[in-house]
Amino acid sequence: MLVTNFQEEVVPVPNSNIFIVSEPSSALDFETYYHLRFDVLRKPWGQPKGSEIDETDSTSIHAFIKINNEVVAVARLHFIDHSVAQIRYMGVDPNQQGKGLGKLVIAYLEGKAIENNKKIMILHARETAIKFYENCGYKIKEKSYLMWNQIQHFLMEKDLEK
Repeated sequence: MLVTNFQEEVVPVPNSNIFIVSEPSSALDFETYYHLRFDVLRKPWGQPKGSEIDETDSTSIHAFIKINNEVVAVARLHFIDHSVAQIRYMGVDPNQQGKGLGKLVIAYLEGKAIENNKKIMILHARETAIKFYENCGYKIKEKSYLMWNQIQHFLMEKDLEK
């Protein structure tokens, strides 16, 4: 069973398939949150520690899922303008993929965007993640950038008013 919980506190659910999305609130939460971001999104491409953080992190909404106090899924939301929000740094531990964790984090961040009167969500998907985002209701708008001369990205969009 998958549940999205909009509480800020992580509530452990031993021996179950209930996953709770929450926002990091302590220094330890953020440390483990950034650790997964680095391990999944930067380390495999030889990027330096610290490249998983950018200048808009301090004003963004962060979401994660923990299983047994281990962060297994992360993503970040920031607002582009009065109607557009963007998801970035979406990552799921490779050993936990296929369990619906990414979809829960996306749904949580979409809810936060809607609460803040955003009408459109955008993201830049790696080519390998396009199918996942399409299954979440996103549509490709255009080919965007090639990260580190290796990873093709595509601008994707979802109308949050539908």
